[in-house]
Amino acid sequence: MSQLDVLKNNLKQGQVYRRNDLTKWSKSVDRHLRELTEDGTLEKLSQGLYYYPKMGTFGKTPPDEDVLIKSFLGDNRFLVMSPNAYNTLGVGTTQLYNTRLVYNHKRHGDFQLGNRPFSFRQKPHFPGKLTEEFLLVDLLNNLDTLAEDVDKVLELVSGKVKTMDIKKLKSTVSKYGNAKTKKFFSSTFQS
Repeated sequence: MSQLDVLKNNLKQGQVYRRNDLTKWSKSVDRHLRELTEDGTLEKLSQGLYYYPKMGTFGKTPPDEDVLIKSFLGDNRFLVMSPNAYNTLGVGTTQLYNTRLVYNHKRHGDFQLGNRPFSFRQKPHFPGKLTEEFLLVDLLNNLDTLAEDVDKVLELVSGKVKTMDIKKLKSTVSKYGNAKTKKFFSSTFQS
């Protein structure tokens, strides 16, 4: 059995591989990767990142988002969200965004993985899952970068605070709010 066959036999459909993951099965990784991408076995997603497509009813399926990000980061500590989630808060946000935010501990910058845009943000702290409190704090952390009516959003956020669990919200602001967000909530909690 050739090294290429050994490598192919160890690949699993639907998985994303970093180049370094494949060195345990091949001594000629770059040549084998070139051959496998040329014959369609693997798809190159970005520099050093490859996908072994799973076949679905309508052809090749894209990689699962969590698998893709975990492989790209080499870490499973991350939180993925879309700025579109802010629209669920009922605080006047209406824009739709074609990107995904990835809070993580390793990478910062905008990356195209496959055909999907991701904005990686390196943060020391973020929750394990999205909560309404975190979304509200994160909205204010990012408000200057969004195409929204800032004054209207701030006014509606002040009203929204009155309907939320203040203890949970204060804790979330303390953990995840930037200085400007903390200042806004501090004055809102006092009014």
